[in-house]
Amino acid sequence: MAKNTIEMSHQEWLQERTKGIGGSDASVILGFNPWKSPFELYMDKTGGRVEEIDNEAIYWGNALEDKVAQRFMELTGKKVRRRNQMFQHPEYDFMMANIDRDVIGEKSLLECKTTNAFNADAWEGEQVPPAYICQLQHYMAVLDYEKAYIAVLIGGQKFVWKEVDRDDEFIELMIEQEKHFWEEHVLKEIPPEIDGTKSASELLNKMYPEDNGETILLKSDDAEMLIEAIESIKAEVKEKESLQKEYENKLKLMMGEAQLGVTPRFEVKLKSFSQNRLNSKALKKDLPKIAEKYTNQTTGRRLTIKQIEQEAI
Repeated sequence: MAKNTIEMSHQEWLQERTKGIGGSDASVILGFNPWKSPFELYMDKTGGRVEEIDNEAIYWGNALEDKVAQRFMELTGKKVRRRNQMFQHPEYDFMMANIDRDVIGEKSLLECKTTNAFNADAWEGEQVPPAYICQLQHYMAVLDYEKAYIAVLIGGQKFVWKEVDRDDEFIELMIEQEKHFWEEHVLKEIPPEIDGTKSASELLNKMYPEDNGETILLKSDDAEMLIEAIESIKAEVKEKESLQKEYENKLKLMMGEAQLGVTPRFEVKLKSFSQNRLNSKALKKDLPKIAEKYTNQTTGRRLTIKQIEQEAI
């Protein structure tokens, strides 16, 4: 089953994506997506959030999709075509696919990507980043395709393309995880565990940007278990940082005035440097208007923990 997307507005298309699990969602559920957490994905599917990050990378990725597809055809001799449809898996209707291109004459698809030069290592040899492997296997599962191609323009000047075969064992495990996420979390409106990813922290800041001034009674067992764990980790980190500093000082003592020290396995540099730092306190005192003009305000909520002193009985 498929829905035509050619007449959909961008906002309608984003809204349609909240009704199921798409290719880019698969890597989040499987734990291979470094940019998004399962908790945030859950909020996307249940909270009606259809906001898409608008940045230069996304703009140029969309703008250069045709160029990437054209270069793929030039290098491979294959022909591709757009499929302006949103497909659904015949058995698992929550699984959706909105592919970039079909490859004519084959049961295969083409996914077009752009990335910056810093990510070039991820595409060396036969490598394909794990998040994109999940995306391609998801698409092949929905469309019952035998293979997929992925083409990427790296740093605006290096082009590579890879062929990825269908992996039925991987697909079986993936469907199991996606089905569990959809049925046990999205449909039942039970969020997955919040995690420590940057995206989860950013989402919490967006959900609760300011406090309301109220005091609440936390569920004591759960809250105190988390607090004790946090305090324990803080103590461990402080101890390890102190130990690291001790070892660094011992190594510096061994180096003396030398700039370079070597062992059979390591190279140690201890170079002189000077650094200029802005005295913001003095600037605010002497030139308050200029300081205010060049000061960027950040907002958020800081978590602090303080033990309550118990009164002696």
